[in-house]
Amino acid sequence: MPNIKAIVEYDGTDFSGFQRQSSRLTAQGEIERALAKLFKTESHKIAGAGRTDAGVHATGQVVSFQIPETFPEDKIVPAVNGLLPISIRVRSAQVVSDDFHARHSAKSRAYAYVVLCREEPTALLTRYAWHVWSPMDTQAMNAAAQTLIGRMDFASFGLPDRSGGNTVRRVQNLEIRRRKDMVFCLIKADAFLRGMVRAVVGTLVEVGTGKRSPESVAEILAACDRRECKVSAPPRGLYLSRVEY
Repeated sequence: MPNIKAIVEYDGTDFSGFQRQSSRLTAQGEIERALAKLFKTESHKIAGAGRTDAGVHATGQVVSFQIPETFPEDKIVPAVNGLLPISIRVRSAQVVSDDFHARHSAKSRAYAYVVLCREEPTALLTRYAWHVWSPMDTQAMNAAAQTLIGRMDFASFGLPDRSGGNTVRRVQNLEIRRRKDMVFCLIKADAFLRGMVRAVVGTLVEVGTGKRSPESVAEILAACDRRECKVSAPPRGLYLSRVEY
């Protein structure tokens, strides 16, 4: 059976994360349901590159799955999209080598976090950005971000998939960009701990709003204690934007 690599985007607001759960609505569950209906099978398992949390979105999630030999490659995208809820869309799909796995083959993942920085609240972006009314010093945020680039123990910022698991990760890039009243936190790493991106962003926003100094971020990192990171950004502003192989 041909092995397929597909790029998927979804609005995570109404999902209990990406990963399949027996009694909750998830992005993986909806995609698998659509594939099972399309190929007339009892179930159709997929693998995802990132296990995004409840409320987190994706513009570049990657999934892999197999299809029947007789199904045309160019019909995958329209056929699956026709069976998915409007909050999930397959952007592309292609046949790849049999040993490709969306999660295990990934070399890095990139996330983007969106902050709306202004006094007035928003109606249109409520589901897709964190509204922070205080002015933010992005220069101070970028100075603090440099502390977190490299291979180090991020135990203060997240939890491993299993108790006692390795908490060392390599952050390859972390930068803050501003465009008018929108602030974008961009982070790329070989892998992430659970809750890591939101904890990093929450801490950097504290720096940007003057609630902590840029130097204090190094102290949080060195503590290797999850209790030292006090603020996590809400899930609605977070997007899995790209996976590299």
